[in-house]
Order: sequence, then structure tokens, then C-alpha cells
Amino acid sequence: MLKNDLFLKALRGETVTRPPVWMMRQAGRYLPDFMALKNKYDFFTRCQTPELATEITVMPIDQIGPDAAILFSDILVVLQAMQIEVEMKEGMGPWIPSPIRTQKDLDKVIIPDIHEHLGYVLDAVKMTQKELNSKVPLIGFAGSPWTLLCYAVQGQGSKNFDIAKGFCFSQPTLAHELLQKITTTTIAYLKEKVNAGVHAVQLFDSWGGLLSPEDYQEFSWPYLQQIVSALKELIPVIVFGKGCWFALNEMSKSGASALGVDWTCSARNARYLSGGKITLQGNFDPARLLSPIPEIKKGVHEMITAFGKDRYIVNLGHGILPNIPFDHARAFVDAVKEYTI
Repeated sequence: MLKNDLFLKALRGETVTRPPVWMMRQAGRYLPDFMALKNKYDFFTRCQTPELATEITVMPIDQIGPDAAILFSDILVVLQAMQIEVEMKEGMGPWIPSPIRTQKDLDKVIIPDIHEHLGYVLDAVKMTQKELNSKVPLIGFAGSPWTLLCYAVQGQGSKNFDIAKGFCFSQPTLAHELLQKITTTTIAYLKEKVNAGVHAVQLFDSWGGLLSPEDYQEFSWPYLQQIVSALKELIPVIVFGKGCWFALNEMSKSGASALGVDWTCSARNARYLSGGKITLQGNFDPARLLSPIPEIKKGVHEMITAFGKDRYIVNLGHGILPNIPFDHARAFVDAVKEYTI
């Protein structure tokens, strides 16, 4: 039995004394101990070594005290499992040497056996659960099919993913075939994470906001809906679409337990657009953690008041930045724990 189940209570819409708090990318570069491991092991070694993934996942729980842990991994491990080579280049980020651009490229993409190709993630889930010792819930995650397509086709990170979008608009049949392969793989992957012991899953649609509302309905949302529908009876599902405020209403009817909100959408608008009956998560601007600590605490209290303490999970509007001082990250968490009506 969990010692702290505040996060799960919020996902179920139960009344709480205060909202739970965690941060996207909380097991990351703002932690000095993380940097020590980063300097010793390359990125995918850290992802693929269960002992290292466990150590990194648990770090923020012990050091800043959030109400949930999120497994240290990366959305791109799914592409690797599908036989799409992915490298992580220093100062550049993801690099796909052979992007998917043609039917011939797509024919080489497999729907993998999860245990064979992603067993190290499942081992990390089990190891992390043992290490957490029921202290807090553990979140598993995956990228949205659209966001993974962006990397697979573009070949690297981008501000506008113009090549990926052009691929979808000029070769929609190929795009939908790739999206479906990713979707099928993601469903199998998340189901195995559930079997391994995670308490909730989050879907990251990091690049959904690059699509128009109409194109989002063609190339992103139907695939996210497939994943939510496949998992919603098994586990709480959080959907986070950065820049996707326009889809909050439809997302709220999907069967998801919660919706993530970025900092460009106010609490009032998010509640209105989502119908006011679903748990929301967010939406502190990550750069605001560079403010003086008293300003961080004031901003957090105002944010909770705006969203309301129930059906709400305190989080950032995107991942924590690497240049955030450790004490400022801890102040963000502490501010939530100090909140009273």
C-alpha cells in the first residue's frame, strides 16, 4: 500500500487536503548527482541500464520530495525498438541517421516484441518500485505517435518540423501507416509497463501544437485516442499536448484521467475548455523557476488558487530547464506542501 497516494487521489477526482506535485523531467540536469552520472555514462546507456535508470528516478524523490516519481527513460526508445536508429548528439539532441521518407524506409520499421526490445525499461520499472518501497506512485510514459513521427521523419529536433509536416501532407497514406505502427507499438509497450508495476502513464504530445486544429484531428488525436481507449480501463492516463489548448474539449471526453496544460493556457480557460469535470495538470512556466524563491512560492500559491485544490496536479507547463538552481526546484515543491486555503 502506498504511503503517499495523493497523486492517485487527484487522478480519481477525490477531495484532497492539498494538490499533489511533481515536475516533468524532475529526474534531470538541475540535480548535481544527475550531472555526475551524465558525465560518466552516455544518454542511452543511462536509459538502457536499469540500475542507472532506477537511481536517477529515485534521486528527486529523496532530494526535493515530489508526490510522484516518473521513470527515467526517453520517448525515443520506442523508435529504437522499431529498428529506427536514434543517436543522442551532445549539443544537438536526437539524431536519426536514416530518416523515414519512403515506402522502402517504412517497410524496414517493425512492430517489436516489447520484452525482447524494451525489456530493460520493464526491468527498470520493477527495480524502481523496489527502491521506492511504496513511498510514492511511479509514472510510466510514452511519446505521442505524432511526436515520434516528427523525429523519425525529420531526422533531428526542429523548431517547425517542416520535413515531417511536408511528409504528412504530400504522402498521407505513408504517414498514417507509420503513425499506426507507432500507435500499435506504444499500446503494447505501455501495457507491459502496467504489468511491470507503474501506477499511471502519461502521453507526451510535445509537438502537437505545431499542427493546425484540423491537421491535429487527422495526424495526432485519433492515434492518442486509440492509446487512451486501450489503457483507460487498466490504469489512469494523463494526456499532455504542448500548445494543444484547442483540443482540450475533445481530450476531456477521451477517457483520460487528467490533461496536462502548458503555461500559455490560463487555469480559467483550461477549466472552461475541458468542461470543468476532469483533473488538470500544470502549468507553471519552467523559466519562472529562475525567479527569486519568494516569487516562486507566491506564483505557485496563486496558480493553485486559480485551478482549485481538487481535480488538480501541480506541475510545470513543460520540462524543468537544466539551468534551474536546485533550491528553486525544491522551493516549487515546498510551496505546494505549504499551501493552505
